[in-house]
Amino acid sequence: MFLNLILDVGIMGSIKIKTEIPGPKSLALMNRKKASVSHGTDIVMPIFAKSAKGALIHDVDGNTFIDFYGGVGATNSGHSNPIIVNAIKKQADKFLHTCFFETPYESYIEVCEKLNKITPGNFKKKSALFNSGAEAVENAVKIARKFTGRQAVVSFEEGFHGRTLMTLSLTGKVKPYKFGFGPFAPETYKLHYPYVYRKPPHIDDEEYIDYQLEYLENDFFKGVVAPENIACIVMEMITGEGGFIVPPKRYVKELRRICKENGILFIADEVQSGFARTGKLFACEHFGIAPDIMTTAKSLSNGMPLSAVTGKTEIMDSVQEGGLGGTFSGNPISCEAAKQAIDFIMKNKLWLRADKIGNSVKKRFDELGDEFECIGDARGLGAMRAIEIVKNKKNKIPDKNLTQKIVKHAYENGLLVLSSGLLGNDIRTLMPLTILDRELNEGLDVLEKAIKVCSRSK
Repeated sequence: MFLNLILDVGIMGSIKIKTEIPGPKSLALMNRKKASVSHGTDIVMPIFAKSAKGALIHDVDGNTFIDFYGGVGATNSGHSNPIIVNAIKKQADKFLHTCFFETPYESYIEVCEKLNKITPGNFKKKSALFNSGAEAVENAVKIARKFTGRQAVVSFEEGFHGRTLMTLSLTGKVKPYKFGFGPFAPETYKLHYPYVYRKPPHIDDEEYIDYQLEYLENDFFKGVVAPENIACIVMEMITGEGGFIVPPKRYVKELRRICKENGILFIADEVQSGFARTGKLFACEHFGIAPDIMTTAKSLSNGMPLSAVTGKTEIMDSVQEGGLGGTFSGNPISCEAAKQAIDFIMKNKLWLRADKIGNSVKKRFDELGDEFECIGDARGLGAMRAIEIVKNKKNKIPDKNLTQKIVKHAYENGLLVLSSGLLGNDIRTLMPLTILDRELNEGLDVLEKAIKVCSRSK
């Protein structure tokens, strides 16, 4: 069983809090951070890691936490997975870097071969490797523009695609990501993400989907940007920083149809939702679509810096030689990590584990939703789940302040969990998929207690 490969903690495991949180060593490091690191690099949880294994993080003060954020979705195969760590060590002994585009190596090709095989779509594919999710999205846009000869790019207001100029232009959340960094890239346009929980109260779900689709074809295409000028639509299959919003299946399928009819490439951003997180290998499989181009990163290499663009061969080959690349793109150590991470996910069918985790989280979130007025919505797919914190169920007013209190109470009591959402009022789960059942339940207990304590002390 894969858990035996990852964890050797047996009965031990679980939370151990020995100091106030943050502890004295973490506080000292925070002071050093403030003195030497740019203020722009915010620390969400002032807890400095010393080591991590499986779904547990040990800090410099000797405290042990259960990890519900997994390096923001980058460690689906577990912290310090020995199979991946050993592959990294072996490659480090051979060479660290040559630059694939000058002196190539086999592992880059092997990663591309694996991605071409496992990504959705019964058509020939090719891939290119980069360093980060933002780089992948940026290059996917470049490729789409080159293939179509068009300039316009469409994304969604609740979407997040990275921190480069182009990907910030595609991102919807202004603070803290975009504030003060403009002007942004031209020929970028945004649609409203289909956010069923916040639809107008006087229409039902199907009418809401119809409205969104009609707006696209009857208003957006006529009054914002003509479809024949659009190179691509970039969509997260589930929003990440946007709050884990799950779009209606019919909307996604119809959007895909509209793209095909208008020669617009559909780019699925699976940077956070990919590699078994949602109960499928890739989230777009839930919607029965195969994108023209897909971007991946994070758990592709289980936390090592690596990303990929995978797409139809004719699209990927439309770029001139030398048009794609980067000094560190497809670093050999990251490639070895990715080879093992992909094999580990496939061999152990981690999507099934994600489904089981998701069922446990969904059950608990639904129960909490029935009990507490502050939980307006509970949603997600597989182990990618969130609750939306509001003033009360009737008015649905986002409560960012309460959300922050819950997150703080949780990490002070041994659970590391992140907020998200355009308004900062969602709490999301991104635990490593190798988490033990007892660790999962213990973490959910801490989160439940945080909700109870904080909501009653408002």
